[in-house]
Amino acid sequence: LMEHQPIVIDDFKGLFDQDNLDKVPIDHFTDCLNVDYTGLDGFKTRDGIDRHQNVVAPLGNVVRIYNYITQDKNTLLALTWDGTTGNLYHVVDSTTVFGPILTLVGMSDFAFAPYAGRAYISPFNTFTTGNIPIEKGLQNEYLYVYLGAGAAARIAGVPNPTGTLTVANGIAGNTDAGLHLFGVVFETDTGALSAPAAFKSFTAGAALSVSFSSIPVSANPAVVKRHIVATKVITGYTGNTTGYTYYFIPNATINDNITTVLANISFFDADLLSDASHLLDNFTQIPAGAVLFMYHNRLVIATTYTDISIAYVSSPGEPEAFNQIDGLIVVPLDGNPITNGAELRDVMYLMKRNRTVSYVDNDDIPATWPLSVVDQAYGTSVHGIATVIDSGSSTVDFLIIATQRGIVVFNGRFALPELSWKISGFWTRQDKSLARYIQVLNDAINQKIYITLPDRRMLIGDYSDGLDPQNIRWAIWSFDFKVNTVALVNINDLIIASEGGM
Repeated sequence: LMEHQPIVIDDFKGLFDQDNLDKVPIDHFTDCLNVDYTGLDGFKTRDGIDRHQNVVAPLGNVVRIYNYITQDKNTLLALTWDGTTGNLYHVVDSTTVFGPILTLVGMSDFAFAPYAGRAYISPFNTFTTGNIPIEKGLQNEYLYVYLGAGAAARIAGVPNPTGTLTVANGIAGNTDAGLHLFGVVFETDTGALSAPAAFKSFTAGAALSVSFSSIPVSANPAVVKRHIVATKVITGYTGNTTGYTYYFIPNATINDNITTVLANISFFDADLLSDASHLLDNFTQIPAGAVLFMYHNRLVIATTYTDISIAYVSSPGEPEAFNQIDGLIVVPLDGNPITNGAELRDVMYLMKRNRTVSYVDNDDIPATWPLSVVDQAYGTSVHGIATVIDSGSSTVDFLIIATQRGIVVFNGRFALPELSWKISGFWTRQDKSLARYIQVLNDAINQKIYITLPDRRMLIGDYSDGLDPQNIRWAIWSFDFKVNTVALVNINDLIIASEGGM
């Protein structure tokens, strides 16, 4: 004993688990339960937890939370699930909760994308096909929009006008003489536009304006404006009201949902510049999907109940305008659903469980965007792309992604070996049929990765020593409850949700 030379570990590197005890380095442990890391070489027992929500009736069985940043606060959207029905709440702070803002049978999870202070919400569930779990949008359900002030979320988009517009010559004016088609477009408080409808053909007189009456109003309280649209002069009219190009008439907007008369509107055909015809092919209600994210100021939704390999892409700056013909992308069919997507370096990536493809906006319609196959072995699950701090998915120039093989840094390709190389044995033992429980959160400021696991514990990775397989330090966090989902609020507040709330 007197000759014993103690082993000094002055740089502890955390958990090492490759299913071979003989391979464990001296500066790693085979068990790092509830360890947290401080600085470059320190460690301690993880901090305790406290209840975030202190309202009279705390939410129970919270299965999904998302950061929802409003105009003035960092808030949360929280979904509870009782085995049959999902209830979605807006948690403003520890004492203020709105909702449920949405209640749907079968909504055991939801996808979320923020836009202009609004929340776009897509309900989905896990369906089993041939013993293989597949996450896809609820059948006969739609994309919803929530404005953030506590009122219930509503179905995104807007139903088309009904009825028939009445058109007559007005006082002296400038309208080109000849037959025009006229119609009405509804506009909601989120800027969503309906397709032109309530059509009326009318032959305008020379040097006269045009007056409108019986202008349809909408039963939808979200409609706040109506627009009159028109074709240019038509010769040889076929009777097909949707077979011509419609334009918004300048100065023919009604800024309410009440007025039914608009008199003495003058316009030349040369004044008709803003095309409304693309609205004819838009969804009036966008089908729900399991994937929702932004790319180039467009909302992307994928994996609907009936189309698991189709992604729908909205018009730029119009997250509720999805063209049913030009706005769809078909990912190569292999029987597996699209599970996730993200934007990185101006490229849109779509992923399945074991496949990643990319598309690039070529300033044409999405249906023409060129496809590139990035990887035919690596993909991810529905929540497997890391959220950075409290929003988005990319940080600096890369994504952190949970794949079947491990946690990987993605910068246009999957960097190997995996970031989780030191714990490959632990990751392999996770039940991948429960991959829907895997959620990744990247705290880029404190340089920590939080991952919820299929076994309902948490995996944490500290990369203050370096974001690489050798220097990242891993640990397992276990609680006296099953972890469902996590979020980070106000940079430093880690919110963990479970059956008991959050």
